[in-house]
Amino acid sequence: QAQLVESGGGLVHAGGSLRLSCVVSGNNFAFRHMGWYRQAPGKQRELVASISSVLSTNYADSVKGRFTISRDNAKNTVYLEMNSLKPEDTAVYYCKDRTFNSWGQGTQVTVSS
Repeated sequence: QAQLVESGGGLVHAGGSLRLSCVVSGNNFAFRHMGWYRQAPGKQRELVASISSVLSTNYADSVKGRFTISRDNAKNTVYLEMNSLKPEDTAVYYCKDRTFNSWGQGTQVTVSS
């Protein structure tokens, strides 16, 4: 089973930017369907963005135009570039290997108003 390690979270003011990274162990990363999810306090975990092995992307309506998901198969890494951050983006962000149903440990993103 793959291990996923997220990084890049932190505290930022509204309007700011952050870039999350998720490094995935194991082989055949290029063939995996990857996703970023988030969970705010008291709310269900939700899909933020996903990227397939053929670079097809999908975004939640709430982040379209502000967030960008990408991947570097040579580095076994998937990224989430987050711009124009809002206080409602505050959550723990999780990376998921959707092909093998594996989760990372999460990274906290806090956006102050």
